[in-house]
Amino acid sequence: ALHLSYVCAGGHDPAILDQLLHLHLEATAVEKGATGLHGGKRMAMPAEASSTGEQGLDAALLATELENQRLEDEILALKVRRERKANAASQVAQWHAEELAQLQAEVGMLRCHPEQIRPYLPSAILPSPLAPSL
Repeated sequence: ALHLSYVCAGGHDPAILDQLLHLHLEATAVEKGATGLHGGKRMAMPAEASSTGEQGLDAALLATELENQRLEDEILALKVRRERKANAASQVAQWHAEELAQLQAEVGMLRCHPEQIRPYLPSAILPSPLAPSL
């Protein structure tokens, strides 16, 4: 968990990664010792598990797994963002369609009832039918 959080936060210092690997190996040894108690004695770790070459492979494998996990998390976050954008766009399109339908209904009602439409200019503003001669 420490290694994962360090790498996910952008950590890449080889010395720290090596320390985290050693902590992981110690924790694994303690766990194996706790589950492998036999007559009050800890079972010894195989010699190959403590070799430098295998530790390097374990570190590389762990780093690769952590990078894969980070990339999977990033892909999931991108998918979630894309779905949110798609949902927002479809909601806006639906709202526009509803507004358009409402406006079309209002226009249709106005066309059916032209007597309800008020004249554009009040009669007081219109010139009198008999204009004075010039």
